[in-house]
Amino acid sequence: MRLHPKVASGPFILVVTLCLLWLSACTQVMEEQPRCDPLEFTPFFEDGRCSRHLPPDTVAQGQLRTDEHFYAGTSEGELATTFPFTVTMAVLERGQERFNIFCSPCHDRVGTGQGMIVQRGFTSPPSFHSERLRQAPEGHFYDVISSGFGVMPDYAEQVPPADRWAIVAYIRALQLSQYAALQDLPAGLRQQLPEGDQ
Repeated sequence: MRLHPKVASGPFILVVTLCLLWLSACTQVMEEQPRCDPLEFTPFFEDGRCSRHLPPDTVAQGQLRTDEHFYAGTSEGELATTFPFTVTMAVLERGQERFNIFCSPCHDRVGTGQGMIVQRGFTSPPSFHSERLRQAPEGHFYDVISSGFGVMPDYAEQVPPADRWAIVAYIRALQLSQYAALQDLPAGLRQQLPEGDQ
């Protein structure tokens, strides 16, 4: 089959060739970009390592922990005596759930220090109901959960800060449950008690 003389002319072939070259230049193949895999050698850096250390004093986005009270359990360098947020029923329920998972094996479900692990021979932790721990500031419990104490390991990796505070709130509720006075109960609950207990 023969092409029409106008179709086979030089300008037409030149235009078609330029269009094909232009189309081939528009593709961008991502896998052909210069890069190096983790732990791969590269002559680009003096030490030959492709993986680089973070620059000093860098913090990942969202990881700047400037709230001393919330993240360290301290206020102006002293153990905090308050919670960094309002303690609600939802916080107490979360604290109870986390306490039962992480704390009750040693401290038992009411905080007397006679959990299942202790019954099997592990060192007994102190009771949360001792006078010393009832007087301890909230920051003390947060610090022990975060850093460990004696034979107790730290739980900083397993329990995030908000859950640590929820556990502390639940510990305070456990302490209150064992030493609550009658006048601490709301009037509606006092009326529900048997006659001799009012």
